[in-house]
Amino acid sequence: MHRHFNGLKTAALFGGIWVVLLAIGGLVAGGRYIWIFALIGVATTAYSYWNSDKLAIKAMRAYPVSEMEAPAMYRIVRELSTKAGKPMPNLYISPTDAPNAFATGRSPQHAAVCCTQGILDLLDERELRGVLGHELMHVYNRDILTSSIAAALAGIITSVAQMMMWFGMFGGGGSNDDDRPNPLAMLAMAFLAPVAASLIQMAISRTREYDADEDGSALTGDPLALASALRKLETGTARTPLAPEPKVVNASHMMIANPFRAQDVSRLMSTHPPTEQRIQRLEDQAYGRQISGPR
Repeated sequence: MHRHFNGLKTAALFGGIWVVLLAIGGLVAGGRYIWIFALIGVATTAYSYWNSDKLAIKAMRAYPVSEMEAPAMYRIVRELSTKAGKPMPNLYISPTDAPNAFATGRSPQHAAVCCTQGILDLLDERELRGVLGHELMHVYNRDILTSSIAAALAGIITSVAQMMMWFGMFGGGGSNDDDRPNPLAMLAMAFLAPVAASLIQMAISRTREYDADEDGSALTGDPLALASALRKLETGTARTPLAPEPKVVNASHMMIANPFRAQDVSRLMSTHPPTEQRIQRLEDQAYGRQISGPR
């Protein structure tokens, strides 16, 4: 039971992103075709659900590894998944030197955990155990599904909003005044809807990161190991950032640390809570203090 009601927050945020999508539908043709936008949202959600275990793996050019190739990863993940009473996910390594890790997949039965070569070189085994505990809890809490759906809905809102901007600039569609939406309202929605969707998506991701920190540390029994790993990752990702390619940007909300340069953070990676706040909460958890930071 989380002290910050993050499950309720996530549900409320999802409600917000659906409100934005349906508001767009309500504006077009006086709401006559709002059901089309609802169907678009459902279809996009379904696609993200069935493909969430492939997109990030492909974006990071990761490959599956055997126990002989990655004995420490297998040992840690087998121990923690057995402790949690869950199936062991498939394990992957991405050949990049940028230190990071992520989990992906629509359920514990269809999941994968990936570490980059950079994070395997950077962390000791105790810190790696903290990171893998965090990633496993993303799987067990079904956060990958949650974040993938949020990203898909935000993407469809942005695409529809771009179409609305063109319609608004040319006076809107429709054969008569009753069918034709207000072009100024369409332009306003075209600008505001993507911003609102992105902010909600980021809030969902930040909420799930805090939960995975807390739950993963409870699983490993060692919050300070994850805190130490996050300190190293803060420095390591700044020293060896990933290039903000579109596929990597779309998958970056799944990663344990912001993978981009500092100047790209506000534009691309506000999905991650500040590292210092995460470390403070982990230290509070380790020493039995009330967890501080945003509720």
